[in-house]
Amino acid sequence: MPLPLGFTGAWLDRADQLRTNPEAFAAAATDPRARCLVLDGIDFVPGEGGGLSWEPLDPADDRALMLLGIDDAGIPHFVREAATGTRIDARSRTVMRLLPLLSGADVALYGGARSLVDWHARHSFCAVCGSPTDLFRGGWGRRCGSCNAEHFPRVDPVVIMLAECEGRVLVGRQGGFPPGFFSALAGFVEPGESLEEAVARELFEEAGIRVSNVSYVASQPWPFPSSLMIGCRAVASDPALTLDTTEIEAAMWVDKAEVRAALAGDMGAPFMAPPPLAIARYLLEDWVA
Repeated sequence: MPLPLGFTGAWLDRADQLRTNPEAFAAAATDPRARCLVLDGIDFVPGEGGGLSWEPLDPADDRALMLLGIDDAGIPHFVREAATGTRIDARSRTVMRLLPLLSGADVALYGGARSLVDWHARHSFCAVCGSPTDLFRGGWGRRCGSCNAEHFPRVDPVVIMLAECEGRVLVGRQGGFPPGFFSALAGFVEPGESLEEAVARELFEEAGIRVSNVSYVASQPWPFPSSLMIGCRAVASDPALTLDTTEIEAAMWVDKAEVRAALAGDMGAPFMAPPPLAIARYLLEDWVA
């Protein structure tokens, strides 16, 4: 069976009861056992023995704290907002190279922290009136000091799907992908459409195929910067492709033997498979299983 999905399975209790209680949050922030995630901008800093780096809360650091949660021993864990002027690289190649150093649970915890810090860095001002906003709810929201509008971290839904036809599935590539790399097709869900409609629309727009029998497989947070990848399958009625070359450079139908070869990294495989952390790989593993 497929491996657990990347960026899922964080090991902290999110402790909503502390987020909504200012006194309890203040007590957690002054707990001498409390720990703060060490970041370089929004990239994690590897620990000496592997994993994430944590440090005691520094009372001289006046950057706002955001509560990530509490562990089994009741120790609160935080992350601070990015320093003013920090350059935010939402698709850092450095962090993608470092992620294999982390356990799956640490990857999940870091992914949530990364998305949260990134969102705060981009939402200093109210979308309603343009006035400055301040953190509240333990760092899981911002409130406007002028019009009192409340804003919460956004999550962008993305459908990512395998279309199946005659015992084969469709994989494609964009122009910026590494040579030989193919993946599942994907696209953002638009206002006013269901997940099933988004799957059908994206496959028709990008590949020119009509599909039915859309089914849900699994979902995955993807913190680059804040997507929720919603994995699906669909059945195509005709394998003929008409590509939107502004979106898709190439696409092809592959059978289970070809997918297995790609997942195994065989030199003779017809394409390079997505990396282990990506839900596209999970979808391919699930299909051949």
